[in-house]
Amino acid sequence: MTATKRFALPLILLACTGLAACGGVERDITLRKIRNTSNGPDEFTIVPNKPLESPPSFVELPEPTPGGVNRTDQQPLADAVAALGGRPGALEDRGVATSDGALVTAASRRGVDPTIRTTLAAEDEDFRARKSRWTKFRIFGGDEYYRAYSDETLESQAVKRLWRRAGAQTPSAPPEE
Repeated sequence: MTATKRFALPLILLACTGLAACGGVERDITLRKIRNTSNGPDEFTIVPNKPLESPPSFVELPEPTPGGVNRTDQQPLADAVAALGGRPGALEDRGVATSDGALVTAASRRGVDPTIRTTLAAEDEDFRARKSRWTKFRIFGGDEYYRAYSDETLESQAVKRLWRRAGAQTPSAPPEE
């Protein structure tokens, strides 16, 4: 076998791999690899409506709210809270609670950046784009989320020990594993 034939197959495979990497597919930067691979509908996205009810008086009906919630729409989170004995009304966003006023005041004592959410979203998108740069070349696919954010994750027991050595009380911390 000549040297040319011996190197031909690896060179062809390398060329095919290089060409496949140049595909025009937009890179997925979500880092999550959860996909519905079947041809049918996703049964978890179908939520049946509640049965229609006839009101006691058609004169006392509330004003319609276009684009708002419907009385027959399912509210699975509120239903779960009610089933567990909680108050579903507590799920509604009513701004900062009066009991949290001192906490908000202390947290905002040096000012509040009104664009912090958009700034953090842009920085996180850039971070995910950098981390996902080489994920499409993996032989075995998988969820890249935890691997990408592993350097950003706190080790809870080590942080608890650090605070306790500093003299801080941590009465609600979980026990050592």
